[in-house]
Amino acid sequence: MTFPHLDLAANAHDRAGERRLDEEWLARQWADPVSRAVLVVGGRIRPVDGRIDWVAPTEAPQGTRVLLGERDGRTWFAVLVGPDDAPGDRGDWVGLRSVVADLTGDEAPLVFHAIGLAEWHAATRHCPRCGHALEVRAAGHERVCPSCGKASWPRTDPAVIMTVTDGDAGSGDERCLLGRQASWPAGRFSTLAGFCEPGEALEDAVRREVKEEVGVTVGAVDYFGNQPWPFPSSLMVGFHARALTTEIRVDDHEIEEARWFTRAEMKAEAEAGTLVLPGGISISRSLVEDWYGGPLPGQW
Repeated sequence: MTFPHLDLAANAHDRAGERRLDEEWLARQWADPVSRAVLVVGGRIRPVDGRIDWVAPTEAPQGTRVLLGERDGRTWFAVLVGPDDAPGDRGDWVGLRSVVADLTGDEAPLVFHAIGLAEWHAATRHCPRCGHALEVRAAGHERVCPSCGKASWPRTDPAVIMTVTDGDAGSGDERCLLGRQASWPAGRFSTLAGFCEPGEALEDAVRREVKEEVGVTVGAVDYFGNQPWPFPSSLMVGFHARALTTEIRVDDHEIEEARWFTRAEMKAEAEAGTLVLPGGISISRSLVEDWYGGPLPGQW
């Protein structure tokens, strides 16, 4: 069984890290008509006919140039453009969530790279040590303080996301635990998730988050896969976890309701539309369908 979230991260580009300080090479690739660039305005991009609008770099407006890397005989860039310099109407620019389901496996890693860097640049403008304005270096992958010399680099926040199961594995009695937030429409459920804290192993983060959110104690934790998720800078690390207890006590803060589903209940409610699962491009959907054993109808 293949999963869409793996497709979105599988065809990684060569990030050409050794080229980020090579100004002559960067200038040549920027001028090369084969090269392509995506424009990013405040974390938003512009689709054309449902596809990402890649342009020749020399046709891009003024902005911060970011080297994404090389793939398929081309060099790929992003240009981080201010709102006043963005071409077209404001309504042309949409958040990544609006187009992520339509991304191809070829361009998804490039777009995730571009959006992740754009989010970092937007949030990292001043030196954390002295407060001076930072300067962009290393083809957009570093910001340096000209006053005290402190360098800052993009950060990725690891987050765990998990199915929690109990009962005999693979049997008709085995159940999967899903939760829902109060702000979601009726019937929408998803896997539990949360950020890894400093000094914490990923498996322990799974156990802590499940205990905090729904009061269930988890034992064995098995790795499933991971998915870059630049909203704004996460790496979703997926796990299957086995429950040692089954009584649910929701925290009433992040989780409003949590339920155990057998495979038969999950299928029947998904078909009836009373259970709405995450979209097909999310690792959450892949985790659920991996446990269920095949595709399920309906999605957010």
